Amino acid sequence: MEMSRKLLVEAIGTFWLVLGGCGAAVLAAKFGGDSTPFIGIGLVGVSFAFGLTVLTMAYAVGHISGGHFNPAVTVGLWAARRFPTREVIPYVVVQVVGAIAAAAVLYAIAKGVKGGFDIDNSQAGAFAANGYDDLSPGGYNLGAAIVTELVMTAGFLFVILGATAKKAFASGAPVAIGLALTLIHLISIPVTNTSVNPARSTGVALFAGPGAIGQLWLFWLAPLAGGALGGILYAWLRPADE
Repeated sequence: MEMSRKLLVEAIGTFWLVLGGCGAAVLAAKFGGDSTPFIGIGLVGVSFAFGLTVLTMAYAVGHISGGHFNPAVTVGLWAARRFPTREVIPYVVVQVVGAIAAAAVLYAIAKGVKGGFDIDNSQAGAFAANGYDDLSPGGYNLGAAIVTELVMTAGFLFVILGATAKKAFASGAPVAIGLALTLIHLISIPVTNTSVNPARSTGVALFAGPGAIGQLWLFWLAPLAGGALGGILYAWLRPADE
């Protein structure tokens, strides 16, 4: 029963992250135009939307499942020896399921706009998908995308592990983690549209089309490697009595 509760919470938390963050990008980032005043939230707004999803859900259910909502976080915590091996695969599976469900809900909402809604598969960042080369918002190449996703995810895990350490100010951990994710998006949206989360990338890629799906391998490989790197580095540096 306890494991079932954890898995359900991880699915719900990942659902909230994708619906809130990617929903802000799809529905609100460029809202307004020729016929209405421009009140879109832009890059900064989308960055804060992703950070707020993690912050709010970490406070809501982090005490139940640990508040991963991201396969890279699960792998990073495992690499730091703070998460059991037997729970890694179940967590990753439900995170992906939650992300896909959120993308489906977001697509259903987007289709309700007057005049219809179509996804331009050739457009960078279409349906909040991640990408490199022609699918990078700023036209960044594969090498830049790999470095960005690897380093940003490693840094994210470093913050998570430090903020949730025994000697840390535990009640403030979700704030630090949410702001770290906000910062990561402020830096890397122009490069890859910011993944650092394979589940988030998978959910929207399934709707964004063949281009995003074809590049999805990077947004599994680099974040997972970055998460493991961040976990290993923190485990090496942490105090012996932690």
